[in-house]
Amino acid sequence: MSPFAPLRELNTTQRHTVLASFLGWTLDAFDYFLLTFVIVGVAQEFHVGKEQVAVGLLLTLAARPVGALLFGRLADRYGRRPILMLDVVLFSLFELATAFSTSLTMLLVLRFLFGIAMGGEWGIGASLAMESIPPRARGVVSGLLQSGYPCGFFLGALVNWLLVDHIGWRGLFVVGAAPALLVLYIRRSVPESEVWQQGRAMQQKKGLLESMRGHWKLAIYLMLLMMAFNMFSHGSQDLYHTFEEEGLHLPTGSGAAFMLVAMLNLGALVGGLFFGSLSERIGRRRAIILAALLAIPVIPLWMHGNSLPLLALGAFLIQVMVQGAWGVVPTHLNELAPEGMRGTLPGFAYQTGNLLAAVTANAQLWIARQHGDDLAFAMSAWIAGVAVLLAVLAWLGPEARGVRFGRDRVGTGG
Repeated sequence: MSPFAPLRELNTTQRHTVLASFLGWTLDAFDYFLLTFVIVGVAQEFHVGKEQVAVGLLLTLAARPVGALLFGRLADRYGRRPILMLDVVLFSLFELATAFSTSLTMLLVLRFLFGIAMGGEWGIGASLAMESIPPRARGVVSGLLQSGYPCGFFLGALVNWLLVDHIGWRGLFVVGAAPALLVLYIRRSVPESEVWQQGRAMQQKKGLLESMRGHWKLAIYLMLLMMAFNMFSHGSQDLYHTFEEEGLHLPTGSGAAFMLVAMLNLGALVGGLFFGSLSERIGRRRAIILAALLAIPVIPLWMHGNSLPLLALGAFLIQVMVQGAWGVVPTHLNELAPEGMRGTLPGFAYQTGNLLAAVTANAQLWIARQHGDDLAFAMSAWIAGVAVLLAVLAWLGPEARGVRFGRDRVGTGG
């Protein structure tokens, strides 16, 4: 049987729900990455250094756990669907407002507010999708959902490449308000989670501390696991454009530079779908460990390929492995989350891990300086080390593949 057979078995409503969750994360990532492409332009307009503009990225990362906790609790109390719509509207509005920033301070404040809204989207979208589909479809849908992030990255790169010379950085942020239209689709085509509706009475009576009783060790473990995941992903992506410019001497707007980014994102899409579906057969932890360890032998091709085709192949393969491991994350975290916390815990663990991993780029730059500004060495060493760390953490942790959600969960999984 094809690993993608479960997708064909979804009914129309389930497909709408999966598509809405995928698009939410895609458009969220698209809005986030726009700033990474226009740092130089923003710095020039406000007459500040690039480092000061880059603080906006740090503020967005710092705000994301706040949003995950805030919107996650609202989603556990009031439902996935209305809070997801609220979240999408808010991050789109903050993105639009960024286009009208009159100072760097205003821009930074808006990026912090955007980070709060962005922090809520992933956890709610993932819980809505996972609660709406059959258990055996979770692996491939998990890979599909997580592929939304590299798709958003690619969409941002494409829009920047095609439009920035015509509409400027402010125009890009106006375009970034388009995700608000997704709310119309969700309102028309996506129903509330039946699992949430089943447990509504119980969930409304329980507060955060009561819901988390007996689960704090799990929460800490998931935060550490997601720290390793984010160090893996950001370590392979955030400085890659800098590597293109300084290590490969490719101009920012060149077709070669764009092609390598395209190969990165194509690899991410393939990897997420492949390892997500594979996790249904070999288990969540084994799929994560396999993808993480297979990244190590790809590193020389990724960083040291001696021709553009080899570098493109390395870019593709490294993201097959990195985002392949990530493809298991949405279902793995949702299956481990206790009832009444599925809207909150996966997203909060994800975004807190992201915050803990925010030092990744700076750490890689420091390693490079210690080795004659060799960024290729720094990125290679980082990915190899983090791959091992991620594999160990996955091996040490629990798994609940196929566990039933809602009332049927009692006595299943573990």
